[in-house]
Amino acid sequence: MAKRFTLSQAQSLIASIGPLLRKAIELKSQYAESERAFQELTHRIMVRGGLLVDRDRALTVRKARDTAAQQLRDTVNEVQEFGCVIKDLDMGLLDFPTLFRGREVYLCWKLGEPSISYWHGVDEGFAGRKEIDQDFREHHRGDRSQ
Repeated sequence: MAKRFTLSQAQSLIASIGPLLRKAIELKSQYAESERAFQELTHRIMVRGGLLVDRDRALTVRKARDTAAQQLRDTVNEVQEFGCVIKDLDMGLLDFPTLFRGREVYLCWKLGEPSISYWHGVDEGFAGRKEIDQDFREHHRGDRSQ
């Protein structure tokens, strides 16, 4: 069962999660660049029929790609261990499960926003974000055990 948060519980995690999310975004960029370099090298090798392969360069490029991929996986896992859900790594978009009037919904936070100010239904996504109002504050809840 997913962890459910109150608004204050989720908000208290932003200071810890924000830097990790920034790191994951940077690692995703590093991975993409390494993958592009690896694909270019692979293409050149295929075009040349495997002749004149710079094995050291090929191993270095592959290792850079694999290292970036592993670091990205580790960082994403570290973020998710808090109990939140990464919805869009390019946007830096996170959701925190909560209950509103007995229905599961998400508290929604985007990297760069000063606080969690929006929520949406599980099927609505970012486009369906609604501002957190007094009704939401009074009728949402996290897990009782937290």
